[in-house]
Amino acid sequence: MRLLQSAPLTLAAVLLPLAACADGTPRDGGSSPASAAISTVAPDPAPSVVPAATSSPVPAGPETFTFPDGRLSFSHPADWTVQVFEPSKTPYVGTATVHDTEGNSRINIYYGQIADVVAGSATRTVIETDPVLGLRDHSVPTPHSSFFVDRSEGTARYRMELTAGLPVSPDGQVREGPVLLGDRVLSADVLFDGQPFADDDAAKAWYWSAEGQTLKSVLMSFSYR
Repeated sequence: MRLLQSAPLTLAAVLLPLAACADGTPRDGGSSPASAAISTVAPDPAPSVVPAATSSPVPAGPETFTFPDGRLSFSHPADWTVQVFEPSKTPYVGTATVHDTEGNSRINIYYGQIADVVAGSATRTVIETDPVLGLRDHSVPTPHSSFFVDRSEGTARYRMELTAGLPVSPDGQVREGPVLLGDRVLSADVLFDGQPFADDDAAKAWYWSAEGQTLKSVLMSFSYR
């Protein structure tokens, strides 16, 4: 699906206190309690491939990573790695970073019962957005893998991430916020260094390259049970 549209974003601040943080756990995972641990998680044995919603290529020989609760999973290239950090068990807070073969951080994932979301003022142009079928029956509206650019005060910020529904609604409203999964929230963002593209044409060329489509296939592979 290709979309190209712009819409204003209204200033908003959304706080989703989905669970009481009674033990004083940090919301951003910056300062972890003594029980926190960082570990590189090996892929699950005999992984299964999560089907994608479009014809975008799934990386050759994908492996499946599943969060420790056994409910949220996604696929990634076999020679990539995932590092997980769980600063809190109750309420649950977990993050994962997906690294490519050279050890570069490519995708940040947040999954937990606490989230702070702040929206800024910008106009948004959507390059492409596609529904993630593995999350469709667990979140309303259906989460999407989206690639778009937000512009504010002459600055363009390219973003590729999971969005809670369409990044711009049918009535032209820009949407912000994490994906809701029961009592938990999910966000997954592709990481870019600085200003990655000279213009929208360069961004589109990258998106349809092998690198861009590999990253898209990871976002499209998310599944929840």
